[in-house]
Amino acid sequence: MQHWSLRSGFDRRTSLWGGFAVHAGVHAFYFAGDTGYCPAFAEVGSRLGPFDLAAIPVGAYAPTWLMAPQHVTPQEAVRIHGDIRSRSIGVHCCTFSLTDEPLDEPPRLLGEAAAAAGLPPDAFTVLQHGAMLQTAGGVDRNAPRVLGAPAAA
Repeated sequence: MQHWSLRSGFDRRTSLWGGFAVHAGVHAFYFAGDTGYCPAFAEVGSRLGPFDLAAIPVGAYAPTWLMAPQHVTPQEAVRIHGDIRSRSIGVHCCTFSLTDEPLDEPPRLLGEAAAAAGLPPDAFTVLQHGAMLQTAGGVDRNAPRVLGAPAAA
């Protein structure tokens, strides 16, 4: 994955940054980590995918002229989703105001980018804070609340 590092005032860009894949029997999960878009995602998809579920960052991208090397936009997150071949949940957004985009913008732009890419509504979403998705064998066992979705009546 791609991100700068700094653990003390004297070691900028001297440590690794990464994501991870977990394969358990016939099931696979991928965590992209905190990252900018890079060619590694196509390699991950080719070598380790497809994945049953992935956690992909979708926030902390504005201003893009500054943040692009270390954080993906919702549109780039959809590209990662395609590269790794997975059903995906957006992470790294909507909790803390880290950068310049409004907190409610990443899920909205993710929905627009996913729709533009022709993805079904449940292919890539952002869970409501505290929500839990229960899934097994490609079948959802619950319907968690998602950000950007209308509140239940």
